[in-house]
Amino acid sequence: MVFFTAPFRLIYKHRRLLWVTTLNDLKIRFAGSTLGLIWFILYPLMFLSLYAVVYVFIFKVRFELFTSYEYVILIFCGLIPFLSFSESLGTGIPSIVANVSLVKNTLYPIELIPTKSVLSSQGVQIVGMVLIFSFLSVLGKLTPYSLLVVPVWIFQILFTIGLIWIVSSLNVYIRDLQNITSIIVLFLMMVSPIAYTPEMIPDNLRPFLAINPLYYFITAYQELLMLGKYPGNGILFPIVALGFGFFIFGYWFVSKMKKLFADNI
Repeated sequence: MVFFTAPFRLIYKHRRLLWVTTLNDLKIRFAGSTLGLIWFILYPLMFLSLYAVVYVFIFKVRFELFTSYEYVILIFCGLIPFLSFSESLGTGIPSIVANVSLVKNTLYPIELIPTKSVLSSQGVQIVGMVLIFSFLSVLGKLTPYSLLVVPVWIFQILFTIGLIWIVSSLNVYIRDLQNITSIIVLFLMMVSPIAYTPEMIPDNLRPFLAINPLYYFITAYQELLMLGKYPGNGILFPIVALGFGFFIFGYWFVSKMKKLFADNI
């Protein structure tokens, strides 16, 4: 029981240190930028515009349940968590290698290095969610189910932290991981149901959706926010399992690997 609660206790114990270093990461990221934090708004909106142009005006995708504007919001509901996850991958995979001084600093827990990368990447999702709730309010689409995005978001963070603990540890020994991150993100973007629903996938290909963890999170966001319905245990149970499973296993993995980090960086 102590082992299963260890990663939660670690983050709670160092919550203030984690908060300070996460804010510092955000300041460094936008240091010297003319627009600064405005990029948190522009970044998702630029991606949304690209999706809207491709799927609405070029492919002319139409839903019986939605107008073109509502379809764009449906895309946005899936795009925001994806952008947050992809940014976590981009900054999290090389995080241990890029912070040699912190790795060799015995006062700073190594596990917090990838963690703060994931938390700083949530800025995109925070701003995105504010925009989504604003749009849904204007469209009259807000329902009590909309509030369930909070626990889904928490499990998404747990899953992402656990995954980044694993891949950032492996990246210490296999540096190719950080070099293929952009390819991984592009692949995940194509196979994740951001601009399409599972019902649009041919029956023989639907089982492959279950392999992609992002499928469950993106579908949950879209159903809770835009469709205004409970996703069901077929979606929520995997989300809970992925969140707790990766978080606990990822902590065990990085705890075992960190003893060799200093000698390999």
